[in-house]
Amino acid sequence: MSFFRNKKILITGGLGFIGSNLAIRLVEKGAQVTIVDALISEYGGNKFNINPVKNKVRIEIVDVRDSNKMDKLVRRKDVIFNLAGTLSHIDSMTDPMTDLEINCKAQLSLLESVRNYNSKAKIVFAGTRNQYGKAQYLPVDENHPQEPTDINGINNIAAEKYHLMYFRVYGIKAVSLRMTNTYGPRHQMKHSRQGILNWFIRLILDGRTVQLFGTGKQIRDVNYVDDVVEALLLVAAADRGWGEAYNLGGTAVSLLDFVKRVIKINGKGKVKTIPFPIERKTIEIGDYIASCEKIKKTYGWKPKVDLNVGIAKTIEYYRHFKEHYWYTEKTDEK
Repeated sequence: MSFFRNKKILITGGLGFIGSNLAIRLVEKGAQVTIVDALISEYGGNKFNINPVKNKVRIEIVDVRDSNKMDKLVRRKDVIFNLAGTLSHIDSMTDPMTDLEINCKAQLSLLESVRNYNSKAKIVFAGTRNQYGKAQYLPVDENHPQEPTDINGINNIAAEKYHLMYFRVYGIKAVSLRMTNTYGPRHQMKHSRQGILNWFIRLILDGRTVQLFGTGKQIRDVNYVDDVVEALLLVAAADRGWGEAYNLGGTAVSLLDFVKRVIKINGKGKVKTIPFPIERKTIEIGDYIASCEKIKKTYGWKPKVDLNVGIAKTIEYYRHFKEHYWYTEKTDEK
């Protein structure tokens, strides 16, 4: 990982969950990090996330939809980690135009900025397992049909295809990592729309009952955030594999089992199952397990963090820094 020493790095969405964990690791490796984040309410950006390195990074409060500012920010960067975007399935269905603007139009605009002002930069894009929709077979490999159950998944497919096309047509070194359910420190904890696993952890820490839809036995492929950061770093430092999409796979676990593990590690907590609400049933994907053979073969990546260890670290983090994630200036919500 000496590759990153003195490298100029741009992280879009860098005050968010994965971006902030990535920024901290990059600073530790001697990189010169610039963070771009719009700090849009409810999207997860949080200045406290980068508290350990707050005096060692450059922060630009900029919306990636602002092409004039992005034209300047992409210049002279060696690597761009493109993590900015919305993640909510529900929000994409109730406000599809905003999802389109951020997950499609802004992505294409960023690529144009790179093409015009820094075509030698490497770009690592954050794709999502939501692009696949309901699994037709398990484990899901990269050749699995992509039939999303919501607008967010469709827009992420388009954004990924923009990146891969810019490699084929313009030679810009771009790659997409299709991320699965990621949990860990620095995730926003105000609502459940951007990561249900972390929301379960909040509910249990608050002493509230976790309500699981259906039987709760739906399987998810989960990753601790450190493993995701490791994948981002490995791909960015490599000199191969560009113009491709890769699954990130983790530990296959039912939602009920995940919650029971959190309860056991926390020392207390409650869970119950309830019927699916209609609006959630229509976008439920069922079981999902990813094949990560392609990224393992190309880059040597595989998840390393044990599920119980990751949960314990997450609980410990939020116990220490709860006030920075539970509350806002406008409300005393618990």
